Amino acid sequence: MQEVELKLELAPDDADALAAAGLFAGDPQVIHQQATYYDTPDHALAKAGFSLRIRHDGTARTQTIKAGGTTAGLFVRSEWEMPVSDDVPVLDDATPLPAMFGDVLAKIIPLFTVENQRQIWLQDGIEIALDRGRVLAGDREATVCEVELEHKEGDPAALFALARRIAASVPVAPGVLTKAERGYRLINAAPSPTKAQRVVLTPGISAGEAFTVIAQACLRQFGLNAPLVIDHQDGVALHQARVALRRLRSALTIFKPILGDRREPISRHLRWLAGELGKARDLDVLIGRTTDDTLRDRLITARAEAYVVASAAILSQRTRSLMIDLVEWIALGAWQGSTAEDDLRHMPAREFAAGTLDRLRRKVKRGGRNLADLADEPRHDLRKSAKKLRYAAEFFAGLYDRKKERRRRKRFISALADLQDELGALNDIAAAPQVLRSLGLESEASPASAERKALLQAADEAFDGWIDTKRFWR
Repeated sequence: MQEVELKLELAPDDADALAAAGLFAGDPQVIHQQATYYDTPDHALAKAGFSLRIRHDGTARTQTIKAGGTTAGLFVRSEWEMPVSDDVPVLDDATPLPAMFGDVLAKIIPLFTVENQRQIWLQDGIEIALDRGRVLAGDREATVCEVELEHKEGDPAALFALARRIAASVPVAPGVLTKAERGYRLINAAPSPTKAQRVVLTPGISAGEAFTVIAQACLRQFGLNAPLVIDHQDGVALHQARVALRRLRSALTIFKPILGDRREPISRHLRWLAGELGKARDLDVLIGRTTDDTLRDRLITARAEAYVVASAAILSQRTRSLMIDLVEWIALGAWQGSTAEDDLRHMPAREFAAGTLDRLRRKVKRGGRNLADLADEPRHDLRKSAKKLRYAAEFFAGLYDRKKERRRRKRFISALADLQDELGALNDIAAAPQVLRSLGLESEASPASAERKALLQAADEAFDGWIDTKRFWR
């Protein structure tokens, strides 16, 4: 069975306001749930993309195995469900687990528990479930508060219309964590910044389907890092949140032949959000480079203010609305029904990727000629082109997974990353005076400017090294 739903997270204090807002007709059905999640001590099931739970709803017990993963707000996965008589998992051949894990299943133990009160409404073909509960793992505990909207019948766009009415009533954001993922994060150390994870593109996937998977992965990375920016002013999380936005903007450009001009309004809002976060990132970089204690103190003060701006941008109604708009646009946008790009949208993703990677590679190759003599602006353009090529190579990596392709791909991306690092260091030096001037510190010495010559030489060598790598897609 395939399940599709939109999940929205909200603060516990806002749950009562939402329930009382009059958006949901009639009295809700109230269910008290308790679910225990099982896995091996080394989390073999989770690593393979599975979750296993036994849930109590009153006196009934139901075992559920779910496979697949989450995107941003949208959850699409396969599941196997059956009634059970007790809290011992039934792992027979009616599920995929014995064939996949074999004797490993003998090691399965209970890992964590989810206690939850669920209120359920059904209206206009949409099931609305408001969950308020907690995840318990040993002596650790985390709060869960979210509303799930599941499309049952009718126009799927109605689900997003309801989501916007909810967002107008209380602050919400697309959820990126399942309850199972919350439990695993609780077992592990404190939440840490999330780097881009490998995008899984299955053989035979179309170019349009590939864009959907890639864009949702970018939104998920942003959603996982944003709370750490707000709660902890975590510099690495802020950097990864910006990486997620850059990757998404790059995906919009890479897939322009399919998306057409429909991507422009989305891209404009993403550019604004990235800019709001960029102010804090610039200061993080500058603080890491300066050796002047007085200047460092002034930059740290400015950093605190910049993180207030970044957090306000993430929490703003503009961003909350943008995230819901993005989830809908990726899943149901007009680009999916356009006849003008119909052939491209249905083209095999591997074919689309090869042409795209060739084009981006040529652009980087042209832009890097005489690199050591380039002025700051064209060198910055080269950096952006190299970054876009690297993102594209990472997006499409799963389409080229034969042994020879994997070997070439690893070398190609590694060489491109080396070039990108050198160009990034040069850009940091070039941008430092402007950042200082914006803070009224133009009289201060520009940090690390003496490194420029050595970095230019290193960038030139990195470019030559990248040119010598073979394409993995041909």
